[in-house]
Amino acid sequence: MNIDFRDKNVFVMGGTSGINLGVADAFAESGARVAVASRSREKVDAAVDRLRRHDGEVSGYVADVRDESAVGEALGSAHEALGPLDVLVSGAAGNFPAPALGMSPNGFKAVVEIDLQGSFNVLRAAFPTLARPGAAVINISAPQAFVPMELQAHVCAAKAGVDMLTRVLAMEWGREGVRVNSVVPGPIADTEGMRRLAPSEKLTTAVRESVPLGRLGSAREVASTIMFLASPFANYVTGAVIPVDGGWSLGGASRMSAALSDAFAQQAGG
Repeated sequence: MNIDFRDKNVFVMGGTSGINLGVADAFAESGARVAVASRSREKVDAAVDRLRRHDGEVSGYVADVRDESAVGEALGSAHEALGPLDVLVSGAAGNFPAPALGMSPNGFKAVVEIDLQGSFNVLRAAFPTLARPGAAVINISAPQAFVPMELQAHVCAAKAGVDMLTRVLAMEWGREGVRVNSVVPGPIADTEGMRRLAPSEKLTTAVRESVPLGRLGSAREVASTIMFLASPFANYVTGAVIPVDGGWSLGGASRMSAALSDAFAQQAGG
C-alpha cells in the first residue's frame, strides 16, 4: 500500500517531540507540507530543522493548547501559509503518576486542561481551516481512555473524554465531509510516556512481557496507522477508536496496573 501525501497540508499539534514528532516526520517524508506546534520555541525550532531534511515545506508555531487564542493564531497562520488543511493530528498530552488521594485538585485539573480541554480547543479552532469535504482529523488518545489504571485517574478521565469527543465530532462534522478518528498508542519505545510509565529497566521489561506481541511499539508504527486514517484508503472510516498497542489493552495493561502501583509505592516509601 503506497500512501502519497504530496500536495497535502498537514498540521500536527504537539508535533515537536515523541510520537507526535514521529508522525510529523512520516508525513514530511511522504511529501506533505507540514506544520507543527507546541508551547516550546526551542522544540519547535528543533523539530522544523529535523523535518526540513525531507526537502519539503515545513513551518512551526508556538502555542499552548490551553490557550485557545494562541491555538487559533497558530492554526490561522498555518492556514494562511499553506492553504486549507487536509489533515489535522491533535496529540497534546500531560501525565504524571499519582494516586487519587495523593493528587492535588490543580494536578488533576492540569492534565484535564491539557488532554481534554486542549483537544477541544485545537479541534474547534481547526474546523474553519479544514479542506472540507475530505479532511481528516486524528486525535492521539491513550489506553487509559478505556482501561482503568491505578495512579492514572486524571489521565483516564481526560482521555475517555477525548475519545467521546472524537465520536461526537465524527457525527457532527460528518455531514461536512470531515472524518474524525482516534488512535490509541500502547507502550511505545523512546517516549516520555514510556519513561514515566516504566522508569526502571525492570518495569520496562515487565511492560514488554505484558504485551501480547512481546515487544514495545515504535512511533513510526503509530504514524503508519494515522497516515492510513488520513488517506483515501480510510474514506469510509470515521468515529473509530483504534488501538495501536500490540494487544496490550486486551489484558496486559490491567495486569501491569497493580505492578506499577506497587513500584510507585516502594519508590515513594524510600
